[in-house]
Amino acid sequence: MTSTVERATAPVVASGPSSLAARNRRRLTLWFATLAGVMVATTWSVWLRLSQGMSVTDVTSQMPWGAWVAFYIFFVGLSAGAFLLSSLVYVFGMYQFERVGRAALLSAIISMGVALAFIGFDLGRFERGPSTLLHFHWSSPLSWEVRFYLLYIALLIAELTLAIRVQKRRMSVHKGHRWMRILGTIGVPLAIFGVHGGTGTIFAVVKARGMWFGGLFPVIFVVSAIVSGTALLLLVYYLQTRAVGRVPNVRLIRGMAAVLAAALGIDLGLTFYEFLVPILASEHHDLNIIGIQAFGPMWWSFWIVQLGLGMVIPFLVLVIPALKRRTELVVAASALVIVGILAVRFNIVVPPLLPPVIEGYPWNDYLPTPVEWGVSAFFISGGVLVYSLVSAWLPIHDPDPADEPEPLADRPTTQHAEEVTA
Repeated sequence: MTSTVERATAPVVASGPSSLAARNRRRLTLWFATLAGVMVATTWSVWLRLSQGMSVTDVTSQMPWGAWVAFYIFFVGLSAGAFLLSSLVYVFGMYQFERVGRAALLSAIISMGVALAFIGFDLGRFERGPSTLLHFHWSSPLSWEVRFYLLYIALLIAELTLAIRVQKRRMSVHKGHRWMRILGTIGVPLAIFGVHGGTGTIFAVVKARGMWFGGLFPVIFVVSAIVSGTALLLLVYYLQTRAVGRVPNVRLIRGMAAVLAAALGIDLGLTFYEFLVPILASEHHDLNIIGIQAFGPMWWSFWIVQLGLGMVIPFLVLVIPALKRRTELVVAASALVIVGILAVRFNIVVPPLLPPVIEGYPWNDYLPTPVEWGVSAFFISGGVLVYSLVSAWLPIHDPDPADEPEPLADRPTTQHAEEVTA
């Protein structure tokens, strides 16, 4: 005869680790299949771009940049922001964020790869890309930027390799953290001044375009990178933890939310001054672009998506005590921040290119074509798929058993606990 304890425990064991692992495998297979399906569905757009060139896009000699450049600076920002968050762990010793340290480094690598894919497809002649490495001019931001990118990617790969070796116990924690601190110390100024600050410099030196030219632009790029990278990692951590049936660590989420709130507050202040200074100076080039952003065809992207959904609402959620204690609202605010930063990138690229540089030329008009959206979906889903595959293969999200909550399926229900007590 089975005891009361055995009868009460049997259903829990049946739905324990083995069934949880089976559900996770099914979810993972479905996730891989969905991403692969998106890539297959958008392969035709990639082929059209490769076979017909830039004629399948809405960019012209007068409107040289569009959606792909916006996505390029968006993913460069995600990469730099994710790496800077990992630096809080490995450089500044804030080991309460170590659970997302490996995910931050992998996100930085994948985001950088996606960014380079976008800017590569935006080039009219692919074969001329390597010429930026063969020829160098000290006054060209692009010449410096390409070399910074290579150093940055190599540093990210080295640091992620060390982090994985530490997680697999193939290297002592002390030695691994020491080397990661060295690499991170080199990488922080490289990410700030070279990678995303350098990307902002490419725009900031263009004197003919309003709202680009100026010393504040690279700083804005760096701060928005921290905002987007922190929001991305918070969202990835929460979704991945829930997907495998675990309880997200509330302290970790609140710590990341505090970093996000601080960065977002600084970003709001910089945005205020970005528009206040040209308005007070009555600089007609900048005022023209501000008018296009605020009252032109993309007004909704500026007021609703960038400022409203992407900045003001998430900031209020993250600073109001009654709201920031609710994990689901914090995660939703992070998702809104990512969407808002994407709108920022489009508002940076498109409006300043609409007015003609030479007086008398017609105004430009731009709307991404289905091919541009298809290629964008291909690269983004491809990046997510690569991240998911690497995460499944390497211990990117593996928790430390001592401090990670147990799986939901392993936790006894209230009814079970009462029966065992009885």
